[in-house]
Amino acid sequence: MEEEKRKKLVFLQKKLKEYQIKSLLNGKNDRANAILSVHPGAGGTDSCDWAEILLRMYLEWAGKRGYRIRVVERIDGEEAGIKTAVVVIEGEFAYGYLKQEVGIHRLVRISPFDASHRRHTSFAAVDVIPEVDEIKVEIKESDLHIDTFRSSGPGGQHVNVTDSAVRITHLPTGIIVQCQNERSQHKNKATAMRILKARLYNFHELEKEKGFKKRHKEKARIEWGNQVRSYILHPYTLVKDHRTNVERSDVERVLEGDIDGFIIASLKEKNLINRI
Repeated sequence: MEEEKRKKLVFLQKKLKEYQIKSLLNGKNDRANAILSVHPGAGGTDSCDWAEILLRMYLEWAGKRGYRIRVVERIDGEEAGIKTAVVVIEGEFAYGYLKQEVGIHRLVRISPFDASHRRHTSFAAVDVIPEVDEIKVEIKESDLHIDTFRSSGPGGQHVNVTDSAVRITHLPTGIIVQCQNERSQHKNKATAMRILKARLYNFHELEKEKGFKKRHKEKARIEWGNQVRSYILHPYTLVKDHRTNVERSDVERVLEGDIDGFIIASLKEKNLINRI
């Protein structure tokens, strides 16, 4: 009887925790899929490498949650890492969990690309927007400039020999979207248009909140002073979220996708601010 009660208590505690977390996910788009972008900032090759590590962290996190991952765009760095990457993370509350990850992430480590083994600081920007169904965004054909080009993979290896990749520029806003993960140009264009609609929807929502100028400025300066989280590998190990002051010393576990603690703390902080 005691063992049975203990199991029921553990089960109820788990359910209560899940309920408490989901109660924080009360935004109108929190249940949506997430479109996650990662871009390197100041720091050259080190930052390209850091952007790839950061991307891998989010993919590991998504995989552990059972979310489906769809790579829309990935451009590899010249020596290592990535110049940019866009992925769609599909699953309930994907956007709700990841929306607070937006911002600049800073890495401090001994550079593996420095022959003198000096300490380097690298930056990467993370952006997350919801993939909302049935978005009512009017897009005029005359407002679009569409380019096609050849998809390429790591090391310059061609994914295929046709110009299947698509880049769409929305002229009034300057928003650029490209997709190269499909072999079909038609499918790439359809995916790019879907992401363009999501970005335009987010653009207009941010304008309504009068927060676009501030956010745009923060994203434009991917460098010191704008970071939301720091990952320090040398001279000590520490991950610190600068918004919630949550700290972890097991950096490797964090980089393997164990970031729920940071996400939940940030959601609680945002929820508290919204109540004030």
